[in-house]
Amino acid sequence: MSPTIGAIVIPVSDLESAKKIYTALYGAPHTDQPYYVGYNVNGFEISLNPQGEGGPVAMTDVDDLDAARTALLAAGAPEQSAPRTVAPDVRICVLTDTDGNPFGLRGK
Repeated sequence: MSPTIGAIVIPVSDLESAKKIYTALYGAPHTDQPYYVGYNVNGFEISLNPQGEGGPVAMTDVDDLDAARTALLAAGAPEQSAPRTVAPDVRICVLTDTDGNPFGLRGK
């Protein structure tokens, strides 16, 4: 599989208010928890993260998160958040480019 942007994580300061807006736009969320609200829009994941900071983060789907992360670290990408499990068989991490712009990896 070629890397594909399959999700965007949007940091929100008021989850309930943001949820009303995104639900009006995308319909009912498939996951509605205090730590995460997720919408599936034609196979694309839109996530609301009440613990997030900064702007939205595009998540690139990769087959092997560890291999992609290692290659990006070797290329000089600083790590913003280490890999962590967010769902069964789904791990994410966030790196930045040299200007501090975040991008995420999502995979196994």
